Amino acid sequence: MEQKKFDVNSFIGMLLLGGIIIWWMNTNKPEEVNTETTTNQQVVDSLKNTNSQNTFTVNEPVFASDSLKQVALTNQLGAFAQSAINGTEGTSVLENELVKLTIDNKGGQIKEALIKKYKTYDSLPLYMIKDNNASFNINFGTTDNRILNTKDLFFEPTVTKNGANTVISMKLKVSDTQFLEYRYEIKPKEYMVNFAVRSQGLSNVINSSNPINLDWSLDGYRHEKSLKTENTMYSYYYYKTDDEVDYLNAGNTEVINDVDWVAYKQHFFTSNLLTETPFNNATVTSTDLVKDEEIDTVFTKRYELKTPLALTNGELNYNMKWFYGPSDYNLLKTYEGTDLDQTADLGWGIFGFLNRTVFYPVFNLLKGFLSNYGLIIILMTIVVRLIMSPLVYKSYLSSAKMKVIRPELTALNEKYPGKENAMKRQQETMAIQRKAGVSMMSGCIPALLQMPVFFALFKFFPTNLALRQESFLWAPDLSSYDTIFTLPFTIPFYGNHVSLFPILASVAIFFYMKMNQSQQANMQAPTQEGMPDMSKMMKYMIYFSPIMMLFFFNNYASSLSLYYFISNLLTIAIMLVIKNYVIDEDKIHAQIEENKKRPEKKKSKFRERIDSAMKQAQEQQAQQKKGKK
Repeated sequence: MEQKKFDVNSFIGMLLLGGIIIWWMNTNKPEEVNTETTTNQQVVDSLKNTNSQNTFTVNEPVFASDSLKQVALTNQLGAFAQSAINGTEGTSVLENELVKLTIDNKGGQIKEALIKKYKTYDSLPLYMIKDNNASFNINFGTTDNRILNTKDLFFEPTVTKNGANTVISMKLKVSDTQFLEYRYEIKPKEYMVNFAVRSQGLSNVINSSNPINLDWSLDGYRHEKSLKTENTMYSYYYYKTDDEVDYLNAGNTEVINDVDWVAYKQHFFTSNLLTETPFNNATVTSTDLVKDEEIDTVFTKRYELKTPLALTNGELNYNMKWFYGPSDYNLLKTYEGTDLDQTADLGWGIFGFLNRTVFYPVFNLLKGFLSNYGLIIILMTIVVRLIMSPLVYKSYLSSAKMKVIRPELTALNEKYPGKENAMKRQQETMAIQRKAGVSMMSGCIPALLQMPVFFALFKFFPTNLALRQESFLWAPDLSSYDTIFTLPFTIPFYGNHVSLFPILASVAIFFYMKMNQSQQANMQAPTQEGMPDMSKMMKYMIYFSPIMMLFFFNNYASSLSLYYFISNLLTIAIMLVIKNYVIDEDKIHAQIEENKKRPEKKKSKFRERIDSAMKQAQEQQAQQKKGKK
């Protein structure tokens, strides 16, 4: 069989033919399908088919072309698509000597609120808003059946000057003549910021049949050393409605009408939103974010406001104000007609009245002469105790009178022994006291009159901003507790530290009560049969009250403990002076004997009714005794 030989010419021809075929295929191939464009077109198609009532959030995808991006955003946002297409990330700053507000292009809302003159308890800048702890949003529907949120949309900022004022206009545009505007204006040396929400040319864009809702929420940063007192004692949700200021405790939600302002109060600082057009059907909510007071936490409470906004001739038009600043009574009372000063929490009724009309004027007067706030508290305590000294004298005088007639009352108990003579014994006791010009109430009334002062100052010192981070002796901050020793463990109701001012105050109150015990013993009539021995109860109170005060005030403002320490020392001194140099028991005895010689005054109708009732009770008691026999 003949073998085939390799044909070189045929091999070369095949290579040339293959090359020609490859060249022809590459020069005549169809256009390559753009898979990215196909993907984007699928996105656009899916957006077209999306339920038109969905709420849109702009999370901008990556598109192959600007035209496809515009198509997708138009399907998302409708008339407001241009704001997203032309919008850019960025911030604008509204600032004066007191406060610095950073306003974000996205949402047109305040991104940071810094209070310049103050620091946190650990010496950090004091922010009310930072790191997305707050949100201000208007949710509204459009005539093309979309539901949008301003917090997701880009506003266009414009910074101008209005005299000495700085103005920032944030516009969410449909066009140059159609927009939603947030307008901020700040004055020099002022915490209050003018804020307007208004729309122009959007009557045919905003759907008036859908509710327009304003949502403002804030998680309150912790600012003070004592988390317990800041969170549980002085952080509240305040609001003004129907010309009355009320507050909301944590864990509650209320629906209220005619709301003039809301205040997110955080002990010494507050975030307020005021409106000239009252909010109706507003839902206010306060939530406690502290799960364990023994563990450090960033936030204390969450405050929320949800309220519908009304259209006027198809447009939004609300004039409001922002206030990010200190909850200082002296400052807040300058905003006349707002009642913002009530958020300073000076107490209700007579307690608040005393703080506003007596203690703040005295404190402000002393502050004008002294710069050391510890000395101001001491001088203020001296002033208060001198004003109250007539009541102490009145109480001691009643005690001295009771001491003089006490032998007569003891003899009366011996003359009318037993329960069967209780009514007669009581009648004779009142007769002796009346003839001597002595009343049991004359000793109680001075003590009762001092109680409003006690509770008023209980509110005054811990809420007084002027004392915040002011030092005195070993206390670095008079608005918080002082610490001389930190415990390696926590004592229930006491804490993990030892404060010296509460110890001194407790020791002073112990000696005051010990000294006062003899006075109270004189005020009491001799113990009658069947009646409890009050002297024993007083002995227990001498020890119980200082211990209770020690536990309670260990986590409280050192300024308050300082006041009670000095106040009790001064009261002891005043009592010693009255006892040793003012009260003369011989003169009092002589005066009582003189009173007995005088004819008894005509009984009042009230006294006649009491005597008549006692006489009837005595007769009934006698009849019951005879019936038993």
